[in-house]
Amino acid sequence: MITPTTITERAQWNALLRTLPVAHVLQTWEWGEFKRVETGWQPQRFAYWDAEGQVRAAASVLTRRVGPLRVMYVPKGPALDYADAEIRGAVLTHLERLAQERGAVWLKIDPDVVLGTGIPSGRDPDRPPHDDPTGQAVVAALEARGWRFSTSQVQFRNTLVLDLRQSEEELLAGMSQSTRRKIRLAAKRGVHVRLADRPEDLRTLYKLYRVTGTRQGFLIRPLDYYREAWARFMEAGLATAFLAEWEEQALAGLVLFHFGPKAWYFYGMSSNAERRRMPTYALQWAAIRWAKAHGYPTYDFWGAPNSFCEEDPMWGVYRFKDGFGGRVVRHIGAWDYAPRSALYWVYERAMPRVLATLRAWRRG
Repeated sequence: MITPTTITERAQWNALLRTLPVAHVLQTWEWGEFKRVETGWQPQRFAYWDAEGQVRAAASVLTRRVGPLRVMYVPKGPALDYADAEIRGAVLTHLERLAQERGAVWLKIDPDVVLGTGIPSGRDPDRPPHDDPTGQAVVAALEARGWRFSTSQVQFRNTLVLDLRQSEEELLAGMSQSTRRKIRLAAKRGVHVRLADRPEDLRTLYKLYRVTGTRQGFLIRPLDYYREAWARFMEAGLATAFLAEWEEQALAGLVLFHFGPKAWYFYGMSSNAERRRMPTYALQWAAIRWAKAHGYPTYDFWGAPNSFCEEDPMWGVYRFKDGFGGRVVRHIGAWDYAPRSALYWVYERAMPRVLATLRAWRRG
């Protein structure tokens, strides 16, 4: 017997979430508030209790209107023991009922459930692929309940993770020779990494991020967005920022999120100047050491290619991350529950065209 209740206090929510398997920073109170302020999602947090009064699962459910329609999303959740079919089924039943009651076009979940490790194509014989039985069972259960693998994958499905229970010497030994050399080269060439905890550092990080966005061709939002995305999480103790400097000149920055047993490399930024000094390598090593020193057993590089080939747009970033010796982890990805199949079909085909038209109109 599983009973869902709504949690309305920040401290209680984060505390109970921390106790659960696959708890993710995107399920925290702060992330729900960030999405509410910046993008209009309305969060509601559900805890699921067993008959003995123990919390067994949690789901921060975001709801938003898209014109006359309503959509729902549980970012990197729900959090629960996915090997427990009874708990898993009870939570999914509640979420399905909630989507029906709210008349949602779709309810999307993308829990941090591992589907397998390693590269499926066998490109790396030293790290062969392995399927995870729990992840395989979850996929089968979702398909049996009528859920659909989403065509709109919001978060990265694949990533690289580093086991920080190793010593620093073992971590260095697990890196590629080139990465080790560049870390040492950064120190030799005078790069210094410090915590970005001064009042002026947020603007410095933002300036570096704008340079990075221009160089790599991705959208940069106004500074106030990152004040919410970075500074608020730092104030809550859920993020830490770093700057790599040379002769007091900021060359690169990194924003590390952390919650429960894991730290995530969410944001990286760098200048176009003095790249030969390898500041990004010094930054990653400093962030890894910081996470290890603060008791986080896992470092997540947050993102790897969907297809492990040189044509994938993430291939260059993946090669950089892979040099630090992590292992490839593949997740089950995002899945949609559609209470009204016909409307879902129309939405999935029409919405991309509408968004493309709006983007073209704004550019014009």
